[in-house]
Amino acid sequence: MKTPHVSHQRPEDENLGVGANMAYGLQHVLTMYGGIVAVPLIIGQAAGLSPADIGLLIAASLFAGGLATLLQTLGLPFFGCQLPLVQGVSFSGVATMVAIVSSGGEGGFQSILGAVIAASLIGLLITPVFSRITKFFPPLVTGIVITTIGLTLMPVAARWAMGGNSHAADFGSMANIGLAALTLVLVLLLSKIGSATISRLSILLAMVIGTIIAVFLGMADFSSVSEGPMFGFPTPFHFGMPTFHFAAILSMCIVVMVTLVETSADILAVGEIIETKVDSKRLGNGLRADMLSSMIAPIFGSFTQSAFAQNVGLVAVTGIKSRFVVATGGLFLVVLGLLPFMGRVIAAVPTSVLGGAGIVLFGTVAASGIRTLSKVDYRNNVNLIIVATSIGFGMIPIAAPNFYDHFPSWFATIFHSGISSSAIMAIVLNLAFNHLTAGNSDQQSVFAAGTERVLRYQDLAALREGDYFSEGKLHDCDGKEIPVVEVDHGHGEPRVVQVKSGEHV
Repeated sequence: MKTPHVSHQRPEDENLGVGANMAYGLQHVLTMYGGIVAVPLIIGQAAGLSPADIGLLIAASLFAGGLATLLQTLGLPFFGCQLPLVQGVSFSGVATMVAIVSSGGEGGFQSILGAVIAASLIGLLITPVFSRITKFFPPLVTGIVITTIGLTLMPVAARWAMGGNSHAADFGSMANIGLAALTLVLVLLLSKIGSATISRLSILLAMVIGTIIAVFLGMADFSSVSEGPMFGFPTPFHFGMPTFHFAAILSMCIVVMVTLVETSADILAVGEIIETKVDSKRLGNGLRADMLSSMIAPIFGSFTQSAFAQNVGLVAVTGIKSRFVVATGGLFLVVLGLLPFMGRVIAAVPTSVLGGAGIVLFGTVAASGIRTLSKVDYRNNVNLIIVATSIGFGMIPIAAPNFYDHFPSWFATIFHSGISSSAIMAIVLNLAFNHLTAGNSDQQSVFAAGTERVLRYQDLAALREGDYFSEGKLHDCDGKEIPVVEVDHGHGEPRVVQVKSGEHV
């Protein structure tokens, strides 16, 4: 008899259709748009570029981010993890690139482009090392990193809610914060509505409604949408041919190491959220796509590419796991890179509206991390102190942004990111305490001892006078070993250890 074929489709391979892909894809673009345009704005201003050239930088970043997203989600042989990850310009390199262009050294802006190309090539060559570290990312580590990603993004949401531009006269005004609060309330109300479609589109719908309200209140300005060209293809090497300088490349290599750590964490995080398998091969494919995209981006005038953590939050909050949704978002980004007009429309969405939605999005990332940490076993080990130290370490650059100002620049570049700080600490402590067990005390620290121990009455009732434990085994009063079996009662109830002695249980 022929056994019927059972299809085991991965959750990320579900195709929701053109309409849903476009709607949810646009939601992804709106979520990350503020972040993707911020980097070229900062770098362009630091380099002293004209407003027109900064506009071209933004278009190039949208275009490069779209291509990188398509490569990551759809994939090619050896490139792309085929997960719902949005790619865009990495924030981790901003400080380094500003330092390169502001140092007055050789090359100027062209040296940034050259350093990104060279460092990304080095990163591409070392990805095999990073792709084999999945065994060092148990729920203990991934939970810490996901939680830290959410917490480190909250200041971004707060700045957006206050208006985005700290130099503006209305920064932090009641009007800005009120608009953000209104958007947040809209997200919550739309999420509560019974319709699954409306609930899943709550972020996008809240942004649209919030923007319309802002227009009526005079807080949104669409007058500049008609200014500038309607169509424009990013010109290769518009800003000149890249130049290669050792110091710039060395400093950018550190950025690439940070990017690899953060992207590894994001790939594993989204895999955990959508409940799909991420092995070393898939992680390696994702990292290679990251580095290849980062090598190509400077040709059009963009910079290092990495996964956007805020979009990991969007996947968590909507429950939409399809990679084709994110690929459609990548197509939108490519189109926006070719149509500056459309980019200007989205840029007109008030930053406060983004801030209201961001509170939910980034908070959801942290909540997903807490859910992952709930799977960790904290009994008779020091996992609690690993979680406490790693998250605390990751919060240092958030609580005190100037903490590493007097450290060597290479050290500050790595640990100025709360995400990479907590990831490195979690990996090192997990290795030190859970893998390299030699030297571990059998009398665990106060953090482990402080965990409350509870024994159920029925477990004690099975014991007889004179029974004792020795070397992890239960013996009776005559020294004979008593078998111990695990009984799973299901329904999420705790496992009960039943003790068998002869015919009696």
